[in-house]
Amino acid sequence: KVFKQVQAEGAEYSDCQTCGGTGQVRRVQNTILGQMQTASTCPQCQGSGQSVKKRPSGSDEWGMVRKEAVVSIEIPAGVEDGMQLSVRGEGNGAPMGGVPGDLLVVIEAIPHETLQRNGKNLHYDLYIPFTDAALGAQAEVPLVGSKAKITIDAGTQSGRIVRLRGKGIPAVDSYGSGDLLVNINVWTPKNLTEAERELLEKLRGSENFQPDANHQEKGFFDKVRDMFT
Repeated sequence: KVFKQVQAEGAEYSDCQTCGGTGQVRRVQNTILGQMQTASTCPQCQGSGQSVKKRPSGSDEWGMVRKEAVVSIEIPAGVEDGMQLSVRGEGNGAPMGGVPGDLLVVIEAIPHETLQRNGKNLHYDLYIPFTDAALGAQAEVPLVGSKAKITIDAGTQSGRIVRLRGKGIPAVDSYGSGDLLVNINVWTPKNLTEAERELLEKLRGSENFQPDANHQEKGFFDKVRDMFT
């Protein structure tokens, strides 16, 4: 719903008496070179060539009133927060039958509960138990309007990024879509039963449970940058 200026019902117009309906006022000046004719916008009708003959009650000096209207617009896929759409001819009406203006619609995007947007790409933080990280598993991740499954390889480290091509946001002014970048976080349990604690104590000394001191994991932004280089 929008409020806009429209011509009041019953408003009537006639040719401006000042300019005779031309919208311009011409003046003749005498100079040493002879007579010179100049034309300027009519101050009475503001260049429209018409004046209000009948002004309905409640309308302004131009016979216009403020009215609520329902305007249907088509929002293209991929629009971003703050983007502006123009709807031709749905703005304020022009007095005396002139061409109406355009309606400018500013997009305010509501953030997604779990997906974060960066241009055409989407980011999602996936938390998995360390057992799935060690043994491998299948995991479900959300998309816009649907879901997808990804494979967690055995030995996956926290911070690994899985890229799903074409599962991001469609481009507004070009072809193709962005990607979904799934950032994997390995979750460590806080509350253990006595049996679980004893099992982990047996595994503590295993060489396979010791970190590789020579292996340096890249940071999140370094990994994202590597994907696009």
